[in-house]
Amino acid sequence: MIIRNFSLVLSVFALALGIVPAQAEWFEASSDHFVIYADDSEENVRIFAEKLERYHSAMERYTQRDLPSPSPSNRINVYALGSADAVRRLAGASGVTGFYLPRSQGSVAFVQDTETVEGRPTLSTKVLLHEYAHHFISSMDRFAMPLWMNEGAAEFFSSAYFHEDGSVYLGMPNSYRDFTIFWKEDEMTSVRELLDLDWERLKGRGAKAKQSFYGRSWILYHYLSTNEDRAGQLREYWLEVLKGTPSLDAARDVFGDLGVLERQLNMYFRTRGKRAFQVAADEISVSPVTLRALSVGEAEMMDVRVRSDRGLGADKAADLAKEARRIAADYPENAAVQSILAKVEFEARNDSAAIAAAQRAIAIDPDISSAHLSAGLAMFRAARASPDAEQKRAGYSRAMQALETLEALEADHIVPKIYAYRYYAEQKLKPTDSAKAALVRAAEMAPFDQELWLVTGMMHMNDGRIADARAALQPIASNPHGNEKAEEVRQFLTFLATIPEGQAVPVQSAISSYFITE
Repeated sequence: MIIRNFSLVLSVFALALGIVPAQAEWFEASSDHFVIYADDSEENVRIFAEKLERYHSAMERYTQRDLPSPSPSNRINVYALGSADAVRRLAGASGVTGFYLPRSQGSVAFVQDTETVEGRPTLSTKVLLHEYAHHFISSMDRFAMPLWMNEGAAEFFSSAYFHEDGSVYLGMPNSYRDFTIFWKEDEMTSVRELLDLDWERLKGRGAKAKQSFYGRSWILYHYLSTNEDRAGQLREYWLEVLKGTPSLDAARDVFGDLGVLERQLNMYFRTRGKRAFQVAADEISVSPVTLRALSVGEAEMMDVRVRSDRGLGADKAADLAKEARRIAADYPENAAVQSILAKVEFEARNDSAAIAAAQRAIAIDPDISSAHLSAGLAMFRAARASPDAEQKRAGYSRAMQALETLEALEADHIVPKIYAYRYYAEQKLKPTDSAKAALVRAAEMAPFDQELWLVTGMMHMNDGRIADARAALQPIASNPHGNEKAEEVRQFLTFLATIPEGQAVPVQSAISSYFITE
């Protein structure tokens, strides 16, 4: 057998050893809503960052919602891995071209590249736009949309077209979904099925029915959003669902005869469903993009960083920590490298090593937020595990000092606010008013984090703030995809309906147990 392209074989072999190739120069592009890492040209990375910011601004213009910019640590980290195979290996699944992980402590996305083709995003980038649309929608309102509406909105936005004049078109024809809209009847998802969704039953009908769900959700959202005769119906339907009206009943009340809607929808797609909403360049505001080339040490550590941000179990984290130590040993004076090592050591549950690496990073660069974060988290866990009561108290105090330093560097970093409350809860102490206010602020900054809102609601219950507790818990109970958790919270709310304002519901011990066993 003759190998005709030896360099190609070597590159494929090298790629197989890790997720991220390290041969090119890596760049970081920072903007108001995103931090992008890519081993691409400086110009390509800048253009990609600017397009993502244009996309965010276009969605704000279309929805007429001006969302506050996130704190720096709460921006979305986007990693362009360079190949579809790298994305699939990282995801641990075939057929994946990109994926997104929402987190209150910093969401992450993994895509193949930073390209668009003649103004249209590649499939990998489209996945990012789709998932960012979900992120945008959840930041806009804590109440979850019905699944068809949520997915339809994400499809509507993610089929964006970026015109060279700076304008953005939303609701463009969705070439990835068009073919799924008119499959034969037993494979197509009807309007009634969208509105009265049995997801398990739908999946049982096969892959085509599942794909049809997304395509039909897109065109129904497109139709109800842009058809003048049905102006306002989409929001009216959503409000009815939020009141507790079953989706199908709400749809019949607001949309009328669903058979008529089905026929109108099909006609709309054939005739006018190709329309788009243009957001002109002068209506779009793009935040400045700051680029920097990563140091050699950071670039060598990128594969470790990517896998760490993907999330690993403790067993795999231990192996990754060994690799991180090997690389970090060559860069003892690189604060970023030592900080990445600290994070990986923490994830491997090596708290002493995590603290030591974080302290090395801080000694080099006192303003490196990520190192203060790892130090504080590792100190917190070490304090929790201490068998000596006095050492435990001292350990918690040291941990809070580290997190307070972090908060001094970034006032709206979410973690110090959560841990300001945890400091008391884990020690079974009465939280101060400032600690309670910090937890509320943390929840406000992470509207999609249901666990955080659940704890916030329980805190209000414990204080007798029944109205605030109901406000915190209602979106969880109203989530049409919340399953058992939503049902449990609905039972909470039924109970709270019998409790007068000002009467405390003692659940502090449950909150403490939740944090300690987390």
